[in-house]
Amino acid sequence: MTFTVAVAGASGYAGGETLRLLLDHPEAVIGTLTAHSNAGTRLGELQPHLRALADRLLAPTSVDELLGHDVVVLALPHGASGQVAAELEARGDHAIVVDLGADHRLVDGAAWRAFYGTEHAGTWPYGLPELLHAGESTALAQRAELAHARRIAVPGCNVTAVTLGLQPGIAAGVIEPTDLVAVLANGYSGAGKALKPHLLAAEAFGAAQPYGVGGVHRHVPEIEQNLTTAGAPRVTVSFTPTLVPMARGILATATARLAEGMDPATVRDVWARAYADEPFVELLPEGQWPTTASTVGANTALVQVVVDHRAGRVVTVTALDNMTKGTAGAAVQSLNLALGLPETLALPVNGVAP
Repeated sequence: MTFTVAVAGASGYAGGETLRLLLDHPEAVIGTLTAHSNAGTRLGELQPHLRALADRLLAPTSVDELLGHDVVVLALPHGASGQVAAELEARGDHAIVVDLGADHRLVDGAAWRAFYGTEHAGTWPYGLPELLHAGESTALAQRAELAHARRIAVPGCNVTAVTLGLQPGIAAGVIEPTDLVAVLANGYSGAGKALKPHLLAAEAFGAAQPYGVGGVHRHVPEIEQNLTTAGAPRVTVSFTPTLVPMARGILATATARLAEGMDPATVRDVWARAYADEPFVELLPEGQWPTTASTVGANTALVQVVVDHRAGRVVTVTALDNMTKGTAGAAVQSLNLALGLPETLALPVNGVAP
């Protein structure tokens, strides 16, 4: 089943990572590649690692350039993809549209307006196949939503890490959802390619920088949404991401109070059941801790869970590559489901080391 793919925003990190994965997809044919300020440039000047596409000329990002493909991937800034998607639909284009931005992730329009400050573009099927729904011990309902979907909203990378860490405990009722704390170490690629002073090497090397502190980060409502989907009647989460000197990766430490009356000895079994058959999420053996280096370039999330008996809290640690499992890998994984292809097609599970 061969399909053609156009990528809007091919010069950015997310667009480039999507192309890296699609180049190894046996059914994908790379079509038009577009950019905004980099239109007219050859891709090899901006994505030199994508040698197979180095001579491709970047077209302007316009609906006319994107029409006529089986799949359109929108790797655009937040707030930009909604308009492009609406124009594609108005032109009668029948492509599957995959949005790597935030425009279509949230169900609650008021939450979108509060955190993004613009009008909500609408809600699409959510591109996290492993998302648990209330009462589930394995993620069947979310995969059913993605099967044959024509629109896919890819999750935020931080959201994926926190969700995968905490959701088994939420779905099984073993942790309290109103006392959640998540602190993340994040690679700089998650901030995009924009030239900003705090992203320069001179500022970043040897420094750890928190950002979005105090409940203002745009991923907060998305985390709340996912954990509510998993069964929490109400979610309260303190979320603090921190930029650390690495290009890729997220290490998310998320903790929650153990539910009253819950036997700590049963906690690990809940996570083990949830992820036993997942191809890309692995609960590590007891005593082995996730590292970001183990997930570089892989569509893999590594999880560990323990009970802090003195504090009465469950501690989860999740590592993933923000560019792969956190963004482009989730897009390809969800696209495979939408196309009726094997979910794991063209997605690596082995990281790159050292």
